[in-house]
Amino acid sequence: MMRQALTVLRKEALENLRDRRTLFSAFLFVPLLGPLLFAVMTAFIVDRVVSEADERLHTPVIGVQHAPNLLAFLRENGANVVEYSGDLQSARQAVASGQEYFVLAIDERLGAQLRSGEPVMLLLVADSSNNKAQRYVAHVRALLAAYSSRIARQRLLARGMDPAIIEPIAVRTQEVATPSGRAVALLGAVTYFLLFSLLMGGLYLAIDVTAGERERGSLESLLCVPVGRAALAFGKIGATALFMIASLCVSLIVLSASMPFLPLYKLGMNANFTPLIAMKIAALLLPLALLGSALFFIVGSFTRSYREAQTWIGLALALPTLPILFASVANLRSSFALMFVPSLSQHLLATEWLRGDAVEPSYIAASAASTLAIGGGLVWLATRLYRREKVLG
Repeated sequence: MMRQALTVLRKEALENLRDRRTLFSAFLFVPLLGPLLFAVMTAFIVDRVVSEADERLHTPVIGVQHAPNLLAFLRENGANVVEYSGDLQSARQAVASGQEYFVLAIDERLGAQLRSGEPVMLLLVADSSNNKAQRYVAHVRALLAAYSSRIARQRLLARGMDPAIIEPIAVRTQEVATPSGRAVALLGAVTYFLLFSLLMGGLYLAIDVTAGERERGSLESLLCVPVGRAALAFGKIGATALFMIASLCVSLIVLSASMPFLPLYKLGMNANFTPLIAMKIAALLLPLALLGSALFFIVGSFTRSYREAQTWIGLALALPTLPILFASVANLRSSFALMFVPSLSQHLLATEWLRGDAVEPSYIAASAASTLAIGGGLVWLATRLYRREKVLG
């Protein structure tokens, strides 16, 4: 039966190598162009973050003549203070329309209130629904809080009191993240992308060897040849898994070649994506090729047309990727119990390698064993379903 399965595998692989659509999706669109697009987008994000960090805070102010000391403090701390020409009503309209991120309004009584020791109220016109403006609003709030703290210290000193009285607790932050660990926060989508590339590599082949053959009417002729149905299923699943592995390898090669060109050093980061790490991740994801190909084969076997198979296998494509999305939202870390969840365990272990942390060998073994066991179960189910006469449609 193994020889028959290899014959079917070779036949399906060669036939789909002649299919431009399969080649485009398996080796060009996702695995080749995807990493290049990912590298370009990452480089753009890094350059944007660096440029925003160096950018002076644009601070439009109404009533600049009422607080020269405050404005001097803002300028000393990197703010580009400009006088806003309109009134408060036009400031509200400008912020609401997105023309300004915020406008600071200073009351003419500010100087007198400060001299008398009265509380001072500054009006900051902002739009909480504008996500892009939130960083700038938070920045100016922090500067105003720092200026308020300076005035409080000066008032205590004028009264002969130690300013440390109002700061009974001092917090010192000690950073423990490595440059590779900080890079994982930016490159966290790598494992999700690699899994998606692996699955997309065999998607169209899985459709072609199931619903495609049924729609073309060649499935009935194929079942009449002297080859066991289990061997047919093994060969088709094997060919799909082979295309998935090839797609994964192309993605890893392109990512490995593009990572050194990412300007992560500008953010004090280091991408720990060496060729050795790439080979480890490839070996880690290999069991998912068996699981994914068997899953696609089962779903495709229940569909009657190519278009219907595209719909259902497209939905099945989301199943292995959902755990990774959940892990990103919940900020999960590796544990032995999570190693029994396919795709999630591979994502967590690959992230540990990218972070430069040590990985427990037992975790790797549990991840591989559980994924292979589930994949083997799906293969067994696929062979059972393929023996049914309903497989002809």
